[in-house]
Amino acid sequence: MSDPNDVVRHHENTVLPVGEHDITDGGPDMVQFVDGDGNRLSTNAANEPYAGVVEAMTPEDARALYRDLALVRRIDAEGHALQRQGELGLWPSLLGQEAAQVGAGRAMRPQDYAFPGYREHGVAWCRDVPPENLLGMFRGVNNGGWDSGEHNFHLYTIVIGNQMLHATGYAMGLQRDGVVGTGDPDRDAAVMAFTGDGGTAQGDYNEALVFADVANAPVVFFVQNNQWAISEPNHKQFRIPPYQRARGFGFPGVRVDGNDVLAVYAVAKTALDAARAGQGPTLIEAFTYRMGAHTTSDDPTKYRIATEIDIWREKDPIKRMRGFMETKGYADPQFFEDIDAEADELAARIRKAAQEMPDPELPTMFDHIYADPHPLVERERADFVAYHESFEAEAN
Repeated sequence: MSDPNDVVRHHENTVLPVGEHDITDGGPDMVQFVDGDGNRLSTNAANEPYAGVVEAMTPEDARALYRDLALVRRIDAEGHALQRQGELGLWPSLLGQEAAQVGAGRAMRPQDYAFPGYREHGVAWCRDVPPENLLGMFRGVNNGGWDSGEHNFHLYTIVIGNQMLHATGYAMGLQRDGVVGTGDPDRDAAVMAFTGDGGTAQGDYNEALVFADVANAPVVFFVQNNQWAISEPNHKQFRIPPYQRARGFGFPGVRVDGNDVLAVYAVAKTALDAARAGQGPTLIEAFTYRMGAHTTSDDPTKYRIATEIDIWREKDPIKRMRGFMETKGYADPQFFEDIDAEADELAARIRKAAQEMPDPELPTMFDHIYADPHPLVERERADFVAYHESFEAEAN
């Protein structure tokens, strides 16, 4: 009889040795509607509960989603290029995860609230956060850069997993405000909390799931399983996939193909509808892949192999969506050319904005640390100003 410590559960009916699970195969439980070439898949047990959502989508919906995918990828590429040119201090790329973020972001209603980590540039786009604001934060010239109340999109959270507790608390607040389960689609609201697979190992994440279930909170936990937590593979983080772990907390878990924007949208919409109706939380695991580095300070060639990337390149979300649209006749070549031209214009706009952002006055970093004046902060401000003025004195 094998030692249970020597296996990792890949999906319900399969156990594989630790370190040998297939990170390119989401298993039979994964919800998927379009394959890597854009072919529409037949309805099966996994995707049947969500098929109605996809069937109700129009050609116009498909074109809008493709536009989102293409423009989000261009924003990400520009952020990476600007960092390499010394214009940004850091950039966490979402390359390969566009469908996961766009599908989830577009499933949200205006009154819903999103709590991101630090890679959710695609969700920010769907919540109408100007991409220039994202660049400003990574350039170090603003304190987040957007009004979270205006966009219902919280500021980025660098402390991994911390946003899950924020999201659960906010969702419990929605319950107390009486905007859950009223039956009014323009009033009922839900929360979506985003993290990566690495975030599932954090205490904050697990505590949030406990609170969410006990409170029956209207929150959807959205885990982007991109297979790597910085340089650590999944088998060093968990023994069963994130979507199955939801069961232990007492609520549903779903694995969806994170590179299939139609599938992600359908699963996210269904989960959010349930949360708004008062049916409690859902955990969605978007099975995807981080094609680039963890951030621009990381070198993934040190810990993963090129063939792995080649396999996932064939699952590219934009290639897949374009193939689906061409097969269906939803768009002609001119449509794709126009989107490419729009992406070029967007890139030029945000590049110019980033390069022209004025540096803030240095002492302003001490503002808004406390609601009221604080003597320690004031002393630190004075010391900081005096330190920088000393260089000016030496120069003169």
